[in-house]
Amino acid sequence: MSDTAVPAVRDTSKLDDVLLAMDVVDTLRHREQLVLTEMDAGAREAALLARLKEIYAAQGIDVPDRILKEGVQALEEKRFVYVPPKPSLGVTLAKIYITRSRWMAPVTFGVVSLAALFGAWQVGVVQPEKARAAAAQVELSETLPAELSRLHGEVSALALEEGAKLKADALLADGQRAIAAKDAGAARAARDGLSELQGDLAAIYEVRVVYGPGEARSGVFRIPDDVPGARNFYLIVEAVDPAGRLVTVPVSSEEDRRAARVTRWGQRVSEEVFNRVAADKGDDQIIQEAVIGQKRAGYLAPQYTVDTPGGAILEW
Repeated sequence: MSDTAVPAVRDTSKLDDVLLAMDVVDTLRHREQLVLTEMDAGAREAALLARLKEIYAAQGIDVPDRILKEGVQALEEKRFVYVPPKPSLGVTLAKIYITRSRWMAPVTFGVVSLAALFGAWQVGVVQPEKARAAAAQVELSETLPAELSRLHGEVSALALEEGAKLKADALLADGQRAIAAKDAGAARAARDGLSELQGDLAAIYEVRVVYGPGEARSGVFRIPDDVPGARNFYLIVEAVDPAGRLVTVPVSSEEDRRAARVTRWGQRVSEEVFNRVAADKGDDQIIQEAVIGQKRAGYLAPQYTVDTPGGAILEW
């Protein structure tokens, strides 16, 4: 004969007793006047129990005396009274969590806003700055050295006068020192100087005296401040390339030492040349021999076909 396992039957009587006892306590709490009258007046426990029994009987509930006694005893011992926990970190955190519906939204909004600001700062400031720093590093270590070397080589190959070569060497040295000092601005200036020097050496143009409609004058004279009895004579000229286009050239004024790149300037000539050009223009307002100089490739300055002391002015 085999043994058959019999499932255990849960005893609910104890649970029911506890529930009844809790109900008794709840009844006593809701009937506080009853408790005060009976207990403060020194009424016997039996009278209180009888009164409770009547209350439950009126509700059609039969509660054993044992349960009523347990309920009264539980009330006296405050067995089912809630006692708030003492202040602590855990209690504080629990209260914060319970009230999350009030503070969660603004805190979340604040966190999202800070994250957005941080992201914008990263994208708008940090990353561009890093990109500029990286580009500057590449420019100093690779781009500028290569450009300086290339331009110096081109200028050296093109120059037909020693002065241009010496100027190219000086600009190259300036650029190399700037790169060593991590001064990108100075290195770019040296590179631009070499590029400008290359353009000046490669330029081909004529120096032509201006005349014709709309031209107020073709020459002027000046009385030097330090020599009142003397006169300096200048022809107003411009640089014109073989295609008839004006060329921008470097000119330094002998009056104030100011340098500029211009297409027109006053070129100092001798008094004899000045008077000859004036006479040439005077008969028909046309200067037959308007070209007074030629600028060839490989040279920085034009070679003049007339007598000129070499000075120039930028204003007249």
